[in-house]
Amino acid sequence: MEISSDLVGMDLAGLERKVTWRKTMNYAAAVGDANVRYLDDRLDSGVVAPPMFAVALTWPIMERIQDQLGGSLDPGVIATMVHATEHLVFSRPVRPGDRLQIRGRVAAVLPSKAGTRIVLRLDATDAGGEPVFTEYSGAVFRGVACSGDGRGSENLPELPTWDEIDSPLWEVEIPVSREAAHVYDGCTDIVFPIHTSTAFALGVGLPDILLQGTATLAMAARELLDREAGGAPERMREIACRFTGMVIPGSSIRIQLLRREALEEGTGLAFRVLNEEGDPALRYGFVRLD
Repeated sequence: MEISSDLVGMDLAGLERKVTWRKTMNYAAAVGDANVRYLDDRLDSGVVAPPMFAVALTWPIMERIQDQLGGSLDPGVIATMVHATEHLVFSRPVRPGDRLQIRGRVAAVLPSKAGTRIVLRLDATDAGGEPVFTEYSGAVFRGVACSGDGRGSENLPELPTWDEIDSPLWEVEIPVSREAAHVYDGCTDIVFPIHTSTAFALGVGLPDILLQGTATLAMAARELLDREAGGAPERMREIACRFTGMVIPGSSIRIQLLRREALEEGTGLAFRVLNEEGDPALRYGFVRLD
C-alpha cells in the first residue's frame, strides 16, 4: 500500500458550523472544565468556547477523510489511520452565535518511521470573513509507504524544539473516570468506536477502550490556562502536541509543565502528559500565550 504525495494541495469540501451555547458548554463539561468563562452566561461579555472546542467543529471533515480525498485512498489504508499530531492557532475565541465557514486542503504528505503522515490544514472564518482559528491535524497511516520523499513540509508552521526534561516546574495528577470517553463522545459528537466499544477495541488489538487524544489535550489545556493564564482563554494563541501513547479510562494522567520561556510574541510553555504507567501519552506539547 502507498500514499501519493500528489495529494498535497488538494482542496477539501468545506462546511458551515453554527455555534450554540449548549455545544460549547457541553464541551467544557466533557473535560471537567468549570471555568466561568465557559459556563456562566450571566457575564456581560457572554460565554466563549474552550479553545479545544475547535476540534469538535472540524471533526465532520476528519470523519469523512476518504470521501474528502476523492476516494483516492484504499479502504485498507484508511483502517491504518491514527491521530498523530494536533496544532491549533487561534485568532480569537469561538463564541456562541458564530456561524463559521470551515475550508481545508491537504498541507503535507510526509514519510514517517511508522508509515506516512498526512496533515490537513483547516481554516475557520466568521460571517464577516475574519479568521477565527486554523487547525493542522496530522494522521499517520501505519505501515503505508509514502511515494517519493513526501511534499509540503514548508506548509507547516515551525514550533520550538525544546528538549524534554525530567524535573517539571509543576505537575498535577488527574483521574480519568471509566465513563470519560463515553461522555466526551456524547458531548462532542467526535465518534469513533475504539473509544466507546470494548468489543471493537479488543477486536483491533487494543487492550481496552481509549480516551480520545483530543480529550487528553483539552484537559492539559484546562490546567495550563488555569495555572499560567489566570483562566483567560483568549490568551491561548497556539496549542500543539504529538499523541504518543494510550490513556485507558478508569486510570489517571499526570500533566507536567516542563518549560516557561519568553518568546517574541508572548510566552511559550512546554508540557507533556504521562499515563498511569508513566509512559508519555502526549509529547512535545507547546502552548503560546499572548
